[in-house]
Amino acid sequence: MVKEIRDSLVKPVINGAIWYLSSSSDKNLMRFATIAEKVDPIEYHKEGIRRFKELIKENHPGAQLGRRFLDEVNPNYRRGFINNFLVNTIMTGGPRRRRLLSEEGMYSPFAILISPTMRCNLRCKGCYAGNYAKKDDLELEVIDRIISEAKEMGTYYFTILGGEPFIREDMLKIYEKHNDVAFQVFTNSYFLDDKLCDKLAKSGNVAPMMSLEGFKKETDERRGEGTFRKVMEAMDRLKKRGILFGTSVVPTRFNIDTITSNEFVNMLIEKGSFVIWYFLYMPVGKNPDLNLMPTPEQRNELRIKTRGIRNNKPIFVVDFWGDAPLVGGCIAGREYIHINSKGDVEPCIFAHFAVDNIKEKSLKEVFNSPFIKNIRGRIPYVPNLLRPCMIIDNPYVIREVCKEMNPRPTHEGAEILLDGLASQLDEYAQRVEEVYEPIWKKEYEHNFDS
Repeated sequence: MVKEIRDSLVKPVINGAIWYLSSSSDKNLMRFATIAEKVDPIEYHKEGIRRFKELIKENHPGAQLGRRFLDEVNPNYRRGFINNFLVNTIMTGGPRRRRLLSEEGMYSPFAILISPTMRCNLRCKGCYAGNYAKKDDLELEVIDRIISEAKEMGTYYFTILGGEPFIREDMLKIYEKHNDVAFQVFTNSYFLDDKLCDKLAKSGNVAPMMSLEGFKKETDERRGEGTFRKVMEAMDRLKKRGILFGTSVVPTRFNIDTITSNEFVNMLIEKGSFVIWYFLYMPVGKNPDLNLMPTPEQRNELRIKTRGIRNNKPIFVVDFWGDAPLVGGCIAGREYIHINSKGDVEPCIFAHFAVDNIKEKSLKEVFNSPFIKNIRGRIPYVPNLLRPCMIIDNPYVIREVCKEMNPRPTHEGAEILLDGLASQLDEYAQRVEEVYEPIWKKEYEHNFDS
């Protein structure tokens, strides 16, 4: 009963403290952090809040990012982010997820990835999306049910993918109905016109993540002529309205220096981006090209440079592979799942295999299915958390799981990971091991000794 009462008080107290965020003074940031520290029931959250208070005193770029949030994001989005992500997802959703595990033995995802459609107006080189029609879209009522069931399980954080998600105008009804959920939508930006941006400004719970490959040359070369200009124009519209947004970048063998350069990162900050997601090019889709994959040495360079960006720039940076030690290795099937436009439940956005379909079972069932549990039980695949991936770092894992569980490929050609590319992926994984084992022993291993 005490837990229930405490949880019910978190949001009112936090909302009462939001008025402190009307200006970006250090004094107001400190006040808000102190209130959050007092009401958050989780000790390791409190540690993070205490660390943020230290960053404020140090005038660290992390604190500067907090000031940017107050200065550049409109009040509607500030409330939406604080309530939906900090309060619902972390402060109250976290304890709910843990209670479900302790009382029912059922895991809940931290986040759920959904691809409502695979339709797209672009044909980017190396993309796993192919030619799809409207009839292939995931029904709106199914998406609505997934989100409703997720909230009951303590999950309030959703990533919307595609295809191009904004090609579906009816998804705006979902964002409006579930205004207690934090949505990030990965988009090519073509549909972010004034009309849509005005609607997003009113919603306060949808953060677009716009895809870039670098500057104009790199972006237009992969995504088509004029795409870079479209992204820049969309960023200007979003910044003008104070909408929280970020950038998604795919490091390849050929653009990695550009996308980690001071010039590129400074441009994103100036345009108003708050986040950079770095997702390595992955050999998936109908015609995967291993020559586009960053070398192991380049992956390590990315790891080092993202740490440098965090320590020197007021922008939040995620290296989806290099940051694996921070989250205990691979998070596929452990912290998230992907539900594609057919309703197939995949353990990872890059592992296109499924046993269950969400149209036939509940979210609780599919996240605790034998297939997902098989993967979850293997994590971490190796002690070295710098080699977290079951596809490119430990490819024997995806092969073993598929042999044991016999999932179906969710699109034509997905099985190439298991046979056609097997020897090449094994070779790549061996080189990753050679590069990362000395680094793990030198920089990380002592922190993970039992």
